Amino acid sequence: MGLWLFTTTLAGCTGHRVPLPSGRISGSSASPVLPPGHLLAFHFTVLSLSLFFFFCLFGFCFCFWLQKENRRPLLQKATPRERCKGRQETGYLVVVSLKKTSDGRYEPKITYQFPKRENLLRGQKEEEERLLQAIPLFCFPDGNNWAPVTDFTSETFSFVLTNVDGSRKIGYCRRLLPSGRGVCLPEVFCIISCLGCFGLFSKILDEVEKRRQISMAVIYPFMQGLRESPFPAPGKTVTIKSFIPESGTEVAHSGPWTAHLEHVEFQALLQRLSPDLILHIFASAVLERRLIFLAEELSVLSQCIHAVAALLYPFTWAHTYIPVVPECLLDTVCCPTPFMVGIQMRHLERVLDQPMEEQCQVLHSPFAFQVGDEEEILPIKLQNEMLTSLNRHNNNNNVHTSEQVNTLVSEAFVQFFVRIVGHYASHIKWSKNGPGTFQERAFCKAIASKTNRKFVKKFVKTNMFSLFIEDAEKSRIPQEVYFQQKITEYHEQKKHRRDS
Repeated sequence: MGLWLFTTTLAGCTGHRVPLPSGRISGSSASPVLPPGHLLAFHFTVLSLSLFFFFCLFGFCFCFWLQKENRRPLLQKATPRERCKGRQETGYLVVVSLKKTSDGRYEPKITYQFPKRENLLRGQKEEEERLLQAIPLFCFPDGNNWAPVTDFTSETFSFVLTNVDGSRKIGYCRRLLPSGRGVCLPEVFCIISCLGCFGLFSKILDEVEKRRQISMAVIYPFMQGLRESPFPAPGKTVTIKSFIPESGTEVAHSGPWTAHLEHVEFQALLQRLSPDLILHIFASAVLERRLIFLAEELSVLSQCIHAVAALLYPFTWAHTYIPVVPECLLDTVCCPTPFMVGIQMRHLERVLDQPMEEQCQVLHSPFAFQVGDEEEILPIKLQNEMLTSLNRHNNNNNVHTSEQVNTLVSEAFVQFFVRIVGHYASHIKWSKNGPGTFQERAFCKAIASKTNRKFVKKFVKTNMFSLFIEDAEKSRIPQEVYFQQKITEYHEQKKHRRDS
């Protein structure tokens, strides 16, 4: 049987098959001689294949070298600071003001931004364009019914913007009334950052507000100093020049002590919701149900929703997440997929009129619309332990600092996950050179308690657990160091109790 060779001519992309006679292809007299046209095509094809295999080999070697040089980014999930590496962690500062339209209403518009557009790189400009379209809407989510006023209490709140790749940007906002203008409209100073740290950025906005009362010109050097300063590591302090006459020369800002609590104020949650209701919310969030939070103050909405999301650590809420929903996006509550959203109380009737799906909770202290099975979701023993812990911290709320409350409350929920899924690493089967494979059936069977196993069989089907395991399968190095530390401490305590 003859050998068929597919060739491509220089004249175009069409090809034809050339039957080659059997025998050796060499320069001997006994070798069959190909016609000149076929011989040219044959040589051209051999050259093309040689170049193709050369570039394939080069590409393989380059990829192997790149993976060796950048092993950690390829194998490990990036932390928030790693995702921000190469970008300014303080992001952008924009000022959003209300401008009157032809029909007499007010529309939010960006009137100032820092840094200036011409100082941004090309990739930053493209990202900025997408941000600038959404920011005004979220800075004034309460609609267009505004009127000039002489008195307005400034408020601090935040929102989250999710990119197509799943990464998130957080907007930290301070809405205030400009001083010395008589009757006027409020404006919003908004810092966009890829890092979650509500407490730190609130302090920065305090400094911005002080400078706004003097002059906009005093804000510029302060923000430039902030952008040029390294973001403080947990428990560390960064010092920035003040630029305010007669108020000292420097301003110090401290980072939070624990990275996963960077954007959290659990006091806001404990002050407004009972421990029982907090556990019901947590249970619904763990099973990725639809959650609607109601409050009139934007700061209350954003703080409470961020706190609930933080209770899920080391897992991450991976669905629709809008701490403050703009009025024009209220139909979000009709979405059939899981969501966690905050809506102002003034829109309650409109929300309840929407055709919402079943298993949707509307939460507002002192009342809540619930599915009805919230007390049965979590294992009863672990649920009672968390309830006892929350009640204890709630009673001592006035004697603890905000950081202490954050740590104590978070500890109760981290311990829940340690005892429920802390053995996950033992059920990842590793290949010699490739990624691991999670053994879900063995993982569930290893749980001795029937009630715990019943809950885990539901939990392993959630998106947040799947994403956590996908990351764990990529590397033998733990993704969440703090969580792994708590797992180790738990096993050491169990061993100590057995030995004693």
